[in-house]
Amino acid sequence: MNNQLKPRHPILVVDDETSILMAIDTSLRMAGFNNIITCQDSRKVMDIFSSQDIEICLMDLNMPHESGETLLSHVTQTFPDIPVIIVTGDIDMETAVRCIKAGAYDYVVKPVKKDRLIASVTKGLEYRNLRRENKSLKKHMLSDTLENPEAFEEIITQNKKMFSTFQYVESIAQTLQPVLITGETGVGKELFARAIHRLSTLKGQLVAVNVAGLDDNIFSDTLFGHVKGAFTGADHARSGLIEQAKHGTLFLDEIGDLTIGSQVKLLRLLQEGEYMPLGQDLHKLTDARIVVATNKDLWDLKEQGKFREDLIYRLMTHHFHIPPLKDRMDDLEMLCHYFLDDAAKTLGKKKPGLPKELIPLLSIHDFPGNIRELKALIFDALSRHKAGMLSLDVFRAHVTKKHCKETSIQIFQTSKSMIFPEKLPTIKQMSMLLVEEAMKRANNNQSIAASMLGISHQALNKRLKQRKESNDQE
Repeated sequence: MNNQLKPRHPILVVDDETSILMAIDTSLRMAGFNNIITCQDSRKVMDIFSSQDIEICLMDLNMPHESGETLLSHVTQTFPDIPVIIVTGDIDMETAVRCIKAGAYDYVVKPVKKDRLIASVTKGLEYRNLRRENKSLKKHMLSDTLENPEAFEEIITQNKKMFSTFQYVESIAQTLQPVLITGETGVGKELFARAIHRLSTLKGQLVAVNVAGLDDNIFSDTLFGHVKGAFTGADHARSGLIEQAKHGTLFLDEIGDLTIGSQVKLLRLLQEGEYMPLGQDLHKLTDARIVVATNKDLWDLKEQGKFREDLIYRLMTHHFHIPPLKDRMDDLEMLCHYFLDDAAKTLGKKKPGLPKELIPLLSIHDFPGNIRELKALIFDALSRHKAGMLSLDVFRAHVTKKHCKETSIQIFQTSKSMIFPEKLPTIKQMSMLLVEEAMKRANNNQSIAASMLGISHQALNKRLKQRKESNDQE
């Protein structure tokens, strides 16, 4: 049974008529709201506001003891972030304008129509969340600190962009709205999903699933489950991952690969909190928070007709992008030591020292596989390690191979636009120019420059001597 409160803080309904209170309470509960307080005495309202957090207030205008307009003024001045919806039968345009000027969020006319009431409350709650998020985000950005740094302990960084992302994550983690995480393969999107879950204070667990390659039926069965007899072989009912994630977080990775049919079901899950197990005619409700991730451009997929625009907007309630490793090279040395420690424990080896050439060598590499690629390189190098300083062989071979391949492709792609002088330079002259450029990019580190050029250290040293002799002769 789902005991999760919706919304997290109570909806306060104020009216002197018992029948109206019961009608509004029933309508709200039928719409899925179960955290409601009713009050018949307007004199008690301010005490209720002072004693607990109120999410939104619905208030009659014509009440004994203290009128709704007077009470509205007190509430909006003392608790300006809490939306107040006026619910009354006697309201003309002048009164409506006066209430809105006094700070009312909206008004609903009696007899109350259920759809109008629910729409107003839903929008009021969204407005409340937006105000809360903006306030939290401003607080975090201005303070330049983290309230819960332990939530990010799995993410190794000292980069300012990453720290700003931490602040943003901390400010949105408890809103329970969908979160879209974008970034290249291997940047650590799931680590951020875990951080969001830890900061959310949700009581349930984090359930992660990679949706790439799942067709519509498998997606539905994996997430929503099925009843007995739903299809051939369904001998037993099975709950889906969304059931496992109740009171918690569902993390969907590679969301850009989701089929259009599955996107429709995900959109309904996000908008209504509803899903339907295979073979069942009745919808079920979930309170799981949805976090998704992709390494693709969803707007580009939308232009190709592969992703729904309305789903993009729904997913982007909160969105942040994780920078690739090539844009946070200040983390390189810290990450190398961290992964070397981890590999040493896993392999049961003593941690060797890092050669001073390693960081400059890795700095010229773009790391298309990002953090995952670096971790694999460190593990491979240590698994081959015998004694002494960690060898550069694995790193040099990897960087050289990638660099040569990327360089040849780039030259081929741009060859039509290459411009040579009328008199072509000699091979020797071109060779010298390449050597000078490689040394410049490698900060005069000969080992790295040799790797970039795909030649041995000795061959590069020979060319440098020839350059020096040529310059001395001039």
